[in-house]
Amino acid sequence: MDIVSEYMCDRTTGTRHAILIDPADQTPEVAANRALAAAHAGSSMILVGGSSDTDTENVHATIVAIKEALELVSWAASQDSDAVGGAREIPVVLFPQGAAALSPAADGVTFMMLMNSLDQRFLIGEQVKGAPFVKKAGIEPVSMGYLICEPGGKAGQVGKADLIGPLQTERVAAYAMAAQFLGFRLFYLEAGSGAEYPVNPDLIKTARESCDLPIIVGGGIRDSHAARAASEAGADWIITGNITEEYDDASKLQAVLTDLISGIA
Repeated sequence: MDIVSEYMCDRTTGTRHAILIDPADQTPEVAANRALAAAHAGSSMILVGGSSDTDTENVHATIVAIKEALELVSWAASQDSDAVGGAREIPVVLFPQGAAALSPAADGVTFMMLMNSLDQRFLIGEQVKGAPFVKKAGIEPVSMGYLICEPGGKAGQVGKADLIGPLQTERVAAYAMAAQFLGFRLFYLEAGSGAEYPVNPDLIKTARESCDLPIIVGGGIRDSHAARAASEAGADWIITGNITEEYDDASKLQAVLTDLISGIA
């Protein structure tokens, strides 16, 4: 049974939030603390990856640390009948920049195609390289069409993306339809890590009207207002990354994420 796929593709639960942890920007211990803060704040998934500086070693160490921390807190809460809340059992999923950033400890992997890349490497090359590892390790793949919109950031540069402009609704509609026809399970609209502004809600709305796939939106979402705008436009998942790295104090991070998640419609 494709447990992670069914979880990520479930559209009956309303818009959900996930954080993206970049192993190149923090130690496994710090990543684990931030993941716990996100879980307590109401995040529904932990994504690990996303940087051109990630590799198998730091990705694996980060995933192991996060899963151990989540499992420990979940177990402790189960032993305390008076416990309120706690870190729920949520999946830890790879969001790899390529075949060299995988780990057998992950619950699943977003097996993605950067659909508007001008480089064959990101259309099919990295996928071919990584497929044997995913198969051998038994990691559950969740196929995903990945589309980078302006401003694009480093993801757009590294991925050599032909960026989608904020008013190019017809392009987004065509890509969304193609993603569904190709059999992808998810469709991701990305503004880029640390983007100055998020994906235009009109693009999200167009994608929602053009396909039946769960829509993930990330990049530039830094507060509850941006989160609500994406949710109201039709996002099923909202991803935040850079904001997570701004807080070394886990309690402050939890408060910020709680506020952001509360804005999701």
